[in-house]
Amino acid sequence: MYLYTDFDQQLINQRVAQFRDQTERYLAGKLTEDEYRPLRLQNGLYVQRYAPMLRIAVPYGLMNTKQLRKIAEIATEYDRGYAHVSTRQNIQLNWPALENVPDILAELATVQMHAVQTSGNCIRNTTTDQFAGVVAGEIADPRPTCELIRQWSTFHPEFAFLPRKFKIAVSALEETDRAATAFHVVGVRIARNYAGELGYIIMVGGGLGRTPIIGSVIREFLPREDLIAYLEATLRVYNLHGRRDNKYKARIKILVKALTPQVFAEKVEAEFEHTREALKIQPEILKKLDEEFTPFDYQDLEDQDFTALFAEYPKFKQWFNVNTNAHKVKGYRIATISLKRAGIAPGDVTTEEMNLIADLADKYTFGEFRTTHEQNISLVDVPQKDLFELWQTLEQNDMARAHIGFITDIICCPGGDFCSLANAKSIPISEAISRRFDDLDTIYNLGELDLNISGCMNACGHHHVGNIGILGVDKKGAEFYQITLGGNANHDASIGDILGPSFAADVVPDVIEEILNTYLDLRTEGERFIDTYRRVGIQPFKERAYA
Repeated sequence: MYLYTDFDQQLINQRVAQFRDQTERYLAGKLTEDEYRPLRLQNGLYVQRYAPMLRIAVPYGLMNTKQLRKIAEIATEYDRGYAHVSTRQNIQLNWPALENVPDILAELATVQMHAVQTSGNCIRNTTTDQFAGVVAGEIADPRPTCELIRQWSTFHPEFAFLPRKFKIAVSALEETDRAATAFHVVGVRIARNYAGELGYIIMVGGGLGRTPIIGSVIREFLPREDLIAYLEATLRVYNLHGRRDNKYKARIKILVKALTPQVFAEKVEAEFEHTREALKIQPEILKKLDEEFTPFDYQDLEDQDFTALFAEYPKFKQWFNVNTNAHKVKGYRIATISLKRAGIAPGDVTTEEMNLIADLADKYTFGEFRTTHEQNISLVDVPQKDLFELWQTLEQNDMARAHIGFITDIICCPGGDFCSLANAKSIPISEAISRRFDDLDTIYNLGELDLNISGCMNACGHHHVGNIGILGVDKKGAEFYQITLGGNANHDASIGDILGPSFAADVVPDVIEEILNTYLDLRTEGERFIDTYRRVGIQPFKERAYA
């Protein structure tokens, strides 16, 4: 993984000192709320319903155990003993005191972490596939590209006050897109041209929120060395032409739609031609970035035969089949730890659990792990010979539920329990559905299925792209929930269709069950929910849900 240079460290230390001074002046009444707001936002600090929320940057979801232990320590000393994995692969603290935030940032700086640009109208954390660099089939490891974008975007003065936030995701697999690139301001898909040269397909204008839109391809192939020039050109067009008079329309997706993707692309290309040569990335820089992510020194291991263990321990077999993935190196496996448990908000992880995960990553991997877009944690370099022992430890600590990719692996925003923007609570709905579908045989019978919950139209829970999406709405002061069907964030991206009028909270689990029963009645052999929905349409589900 990338480690800070002395320059990086000095930069972060200076930012911590600067923000400490700004916060002290604000608390002393020398800065107004309006003056302090953009300063705190660019340092990852939100004002939530009951307390501030600090969002810690986890670049492209990659962390080491030293960093996780530091967050566990901070959560104990300055928070309530837990942290939260966000859908942008970041880590959030929900209860810090404002006056302690500079101290928290100083502590984070000691382990090469910060909260810069995790909020505000700037370039946000770049995300990618949580299995980047270790999964078979990649055109190239996307992490050097992510790191290049991170270095270019951090503290970029021209793009610190954009019309609205700007999000970039990178994907390197042709068959699946765990980074949801189609729903980002810029989706960067690694590709090769006919000559075999490495480069990118560039998508723009994707996004969720009030107006969900699938991004459009504006460049079929961009040479690798031109990426920064092209991103800068895209940002400049947005900065120049993006609306600032209406925050709901101050989005690149609105601009792209208004201009048409073709005209937007023409403007980007024109800007690109001005800076292409000046911003071209030199080969030695690309080589150096690639070297930051060279493969670990893997052991020469054989693939394991688990037949006997599977027969003796059926739960281990379930966990292996569901929560682990193939690794490109023989004898290894990727293991995902579920942070979705009944009675606990999706994505929450306690101090004790963080320390346990750090211990496991040190014992069984190379001391690194990944936070995932789905709000889980993946240990990506586990020798197969250690999987049973790892599973036993996770099982003892209620972290081995074998449901990754199934209905109870719910993506869920903090909702009205924490967020001041929310129209309704999200966590209780997630809890109710998890308890309704507690039986693993039931969820396996339902098959692969994404269920996402957002507490408001900002769509932090990505409800638009869930196979089943649930959106909290305000109905004359009461909390109701609108349901969408047919969303998908993969390469065959689609936005969910609204089922109909919203439902009261207490009937949502019943409605979800009826939707799923409809699917079970209509599906063909081996057909996933999304495929059944695309085949039969919304009407059968609507008739049953409102019967």
